[in-house]
Formats: sequence, structure tokens, C-alpha cells
Amino acid sequence: MAKVIVNPTETERCIESLIAVFQRYAGQEGNNCTLSKTEFLKFMNTELAAFSKSQKDPGVLDRMMKKLDLNCDGQLDFQEFLNLIGGLAQACHASFTAAPPATHLQHKKI
Repeated sequence: MAKVIVNPTETERCIESLIAVFQRYAGQEGNNCTLSKTEFLKFMNTELAAFSKSQKDPGVLDRMMKKLDLNCDGQLDFQEFLNLIGGLAQACHASFTAAPPATHLQHKKI
């Protein structure tokens, strides 16, 4: 019987991307299932550079890491990483829904 190839959906591709990004940074210093503080900072400064560079307080990333590290082991596992991604997604969604709708230019016939 022929194997049916199904193209992944947009959501499935997004999940695959999140896993791939996590794995790209995790394990550079040892454990490939967690992000160390250094790996987290590399991730933030590369993948979320606009956010990182816009922070006026140099300690904000350290505090983020501590807040995300729910089991206080000094590492972020994939679930803790997803908490970051989910929080950022919620903040972006709130920002988009609070913004006034785009004004549409009407073209006048001359």
C-alpha cells in the first residue's frame, strides 16, 4: 500500500520551528534538554534581538530567566521555554487587539 504524504499545517510547522529553535540553543554547554543562562541569553539576543535591545535595564534578561525557571535549577527546560514563548505571544496578541483598526484610504475618482 502506498504511503500517503500529508503536508504539515501552518500550526504544525510553527511547532516544529519552536522545537528546532530550542534545540539549536540547548546543549551548547552540556544538557541538550535545557537552556543554561548563557544559552538563554544567546537565544534572546539572536532570536528576540529587537526585544532584548529595546530593554533599558541591563538586568531584565537575568530576571526573566529567574522568573521562567520554575524549578530553580538554573536551566530552562522545554516547558519553561514554552512559558516564555506563550507569554510573548499573549503580549503581542493583546497589543494587536488593543491597536485601533487600520484606516483604509479611499480612492476618489477625478
